[in-house]
Amino acid sequence: MIKTIGTLLLAFTFMSCAELQQAASQFPQINSTSGLDIGAGLKEALNNGISKQVTKLTALDGFYKNEAVKILMPEELQKVDKTLRKIGLSSLADEGIKMLNRAAEDATKEATPIFVDAVKKMTFTDAKNILMGNESAATTYLQNTTTSPLYAKFNPVIKNSFAKVGADKVWTNIINKYNSVPLVKKVNPDLTDYTTNKALEGVFKMIAVEEKNIRTNINSRSSDLLKKVFAIQDKK
Repeated sequence: MIKTIGTLLLAFTFMSCAELQQAASQFPQINSTSGLDIGAGLKEALNNGISKQVTKLTALDGFYKNEAVKILMPEELQKVDKTLRKIGLSSLADEGIKMLNRAAEDATKEATPIFVDAVKKMTFTDAKNILMGNESAATTYLQNTTTSPLYAKFNPVIKNSFAKVGADKVWTNIINKYNSVPLVKKVNPDLTDYTTNKALEGVFKMIAVEEKNIRTNINSRSSDLLKKVFAIQDKK
């Protein structure tokens, strides 16, 4: 949704009046709604999506206390978690999980400018397809256009965050404790890569939540402009 909005907004901002009229004619039930209205409405929706969802994830416990996106130990380390708890090291296991989520919260602060850049590059055809697409069309567009640059931004931030909050030492301790248990298969996971991918997964999941909300819940359209613009989608 985030994308949906910003997308049309910027596309229409740079169109001439004649182009706007021609573009408007391509939307069903759109003749009474100007291209500028559509662009402004999408911008408003984009801003709402960022403030309601992505920004929430950057706050303390934005990941850690959100069960929809909370990062747990990777599958290969589930046995590590269970073993640590069995030998009385539950607090160490809990601290390790918290560190993963703290790093994700830190990295997500890098997301907004990348989303904005993706919106700037959106074409009118992209925007039209998103507005008239399925309930996750904007999220899918964002995933396709921003996953690579987001990963490139998130990964070093997460790596630095691990060092800053001492997560690297905590996880070294966790892995060493586990690997010292007799008869276990030793592990050495790439937690930076794992946390980066889980952080991206969480960001897109929450964007999808907001996109679905504004598409399907009329009450979530908090202004007359949003109601007017998304009414076009309702009539498709």
